[in-house]
Amino acid sequence: MAVVGDLGLPAALLDPSVSVDTLVQRFPELADGFRNLLAPGEDAPGDEVRRAALVSKLLLNVFGTGTGDVTATQLAAWQQDAGWLTQALGACGAQGGAPGGTPGGAPGAAAGSGGPGTGSDTGSGTGAGSGTGPGAGYGAGAGHGPGTGYGESGRELSGVLADLEADLVRRMRLREVLADPALARRLTPSMSLVEQLLRDKANLSGVALANAKALIRRFVDEVAEVLRTQVAKASAGVIDRSIPPKRVFRNLDVERTIWKNLVNYNPEDQRLYVDRLYYRRTAKRTTPARMIVVVDQSGSMVDAMVNCTILASIFAGLPKVDVHLIAYDTRALDLTPWVHDPFEVLLRTQLGGGTDGTAALALAQPKVADPRNTVVVWISDFYEWNCDAVFAGMEALHRSGVRIIPVGSVNSGGQQSVNPWFRQKLKNLGTPVISGHIRKLVLELKNFLA
Repeated sequence: MAVVGDLGLPAALLDPSVSVDTLVQRFPELADGFRNLLAPGEDAPGDEVRRAALVSKLLLNVFGTGTGDVTATQLAAWQQDAGWLTQALGACGAQGGAPGGTPGGAPGAAAGSGGPGTGSDTGSGTGAGSGTGPGAGYGAGAGHGPGTGYGESGRELSGVLADLEADLVRRMRLREVLADPALARRLTPSMSLVEQLLRDKANLSGVALANAKALIRRFVDEVAEVLRTQVAKASAGVIDRSIPPKRVFRNLDVERTIWKNLVNYNPEDQRLYVDRLYYRRTAKRTTPARMIVVVDQSGSMVDAMVNCTILASIFAGLPKVDVHLIAYDTRALDLTPWVHDPFEVLLRTQLGGGTDGTAALALAQPKVADPRNTVVVWISDFYEWNCDAVFAGMEALHRSGVRIIPVGSVNSGGQQSVNPWFRQKLKNLGTPVISGHIRKLVLELKNFLA
């Protein structure tokens, strides 16, 4: 208190309940100090202490989030403070310019930037909403910012801030936020937020339910765009060399034709005489593949469930792929009619409850018509109440020729806990559990479809 007083700074600087925005509104002379807090340059005598006091305020407000309940107002204030922090770090890398790319302008005033961002698997943020305050500053919508323009340390900071926001979302009064369209628009769609919305959707109605659906839809669309890029090169089938090439001009292999007829070149008249044409084979194996996706909808599997539901919808859009989707806890539900719309699938899931894979097996087994041309993607942590029966059913499918791909987790961290008994059994069967980045699952499915 004495140091802050000697510096001529307000005592509110040491109060974590006072946001930086509020502080700047009360004491406008502090705005430039926060805006250029870490900008390059030499400090005047005594300025390093003043600068340290302002940095402490940012650290206190952004990282001192506590453990109690969080209101919508507190979340909005934290988002603003996080924007001030990212701007300060942005100024460090942008020679004093604002993160939005406007030197000396309002912090974070990049068009299209919004609240704190998180980019699922890609590591880059995604801005939400619009705004010109500092809280609109660390999504990917800003042209500069720790999440996009300042290298690995910037991406790491974006991840830390996204985790902090996710914790605040878990602790806040979510229904209060969703009932306010302005606050709901500022929320950044993230896996943790989607989980909260899915858990609480039965208790929402009216404006709150509409805002919740909009947030889920935004998150689904963002993740789908990333996964669609990874799946885009999935093979529709390999060349079938048992079928002779069709002898039409568009299939003519000019290079091979020239190479094979070089022996007929006449140096006297400098002509190449072609006595045989070569054509490319274009026929592919087009036997439809059947993909049966079985999703454990217990609360512990929400991350993999969301990712794989979206992935199933993308593969369902490919030609010659017949996708079926089953969700289960103690009962199983056939969601195949909605497999093309992951948003509708997620709204029909009920997180929580027990886990009985035998119910899912009862629905999945009749769907296997051609075992050699069928893949079963089973997403679960495999903590089953009847492990022996579930494994026996999966083993029977495997022995019949069905390709089994068990999935423990498909996220950026890959830290999902999997029943060690089941993990070892599946490994011995020759079908090890996949965990880690969803690209692993995409690669497995592409290899099966080739």
